[in-house]
Amino acid sequence: MNTPKVTLDQWRALQAVVDYGGFSQAANKLNRSQSSVSHAVNKLQALLGFKVLHIHGRKAVLSEAGDILLARARQLLNDASAIEQQAQHLSEGWEAEIRLAVETAFPTQVLMNALKEFEPVSNKTRIRLQEVVLSGAEETLLSGNSDLVISPYVPQGFLGEELIQVKFIAVAHPDHNLFKLNHKLTTDDLSRETQVVVSDSGSKGINTGWLSDSQRWAVNSLESARKIISSGLGFAWLPEDEIKHQLNLNELKALPLDEGAINTAMLYLIYADLNRVGPATQQLAEILKTVSKV
Repeated sequence: MNTPKVTLDQWRALQAVVDYGGFSQAANKLNRSQSSVSHAVNKLQALLGFKVLHIHGRKAVLSEAGDILLARARQLLNDASAIEQQAQHLSEGWEAEIRLAVETAFPTQVLMNALKEFEPVSNKTRIRLQEVVLSGAEETLLSGNSDLVISPYVPQGFLGEELIQVKFIAVAHPDHNLFKLNHKLTTDDLSRETQVVVSDSGSKGINTGWLSDSQRWAVNSLESARKIISSGLGFAWLPEDEIKHQLNLNELKALPLDEGAINTAMLYLIYADLNRVGPATQQLAEILKTVSKV
């Protein structure tokens, strides 16, 4: 591995000379002597083997090559500062990574809003996002594979806080046979058609919302269910927030059910270990709670 010859201090001195218009001004801004700044820049040029600065009157001007190199050096200096800042946050207990498990029914736009709000205050904390369905949330908690979980129920041994209520609407494609019956639909009508459900991602195999084993297609994601229903195959209860676009385009239509056309479910925010919640996880949790109320 090649060891850099030019130091960060020398690049910083060059940057200051250029940004502040001369050696004297740079020395004042860096709280150093003018001779030390001049020595750092001269040493840099000697190590590079060519001039990056030319003096015109009293002003230091970059050469064409110097302009290219300083642009790279600015990024290098910024990266070095970011590394030091992250090291400080880590020493203060700020997590390097948050493992976030989210029930697939949680509104996508709300989640994206939360992540966008968290990003500028994250201090470079990484997010490892996992989508779960039903008991999949419990399993990721029990296995220790998550720090923060959004779940449709609170497993025994954990404490959860109500986060958001999700509305599910029974829908099918407008050309589906169910709309040709021309009456309020009953469960008997539905039992003759194929229902599309999102499978439990956990090993418990929870079957909430299934009407008939014989007339059921199980898929692994909400997106797959939405695509199948929009293509004219089957019906399903899908989260209203996730299908507004398809409803507006008439790719999906609410079923005229006699009862049960709309179901609601509360989603909960759960810490994996309340006694070991880090500042980054706490910050993300607060943002999730705030954006979920909007």
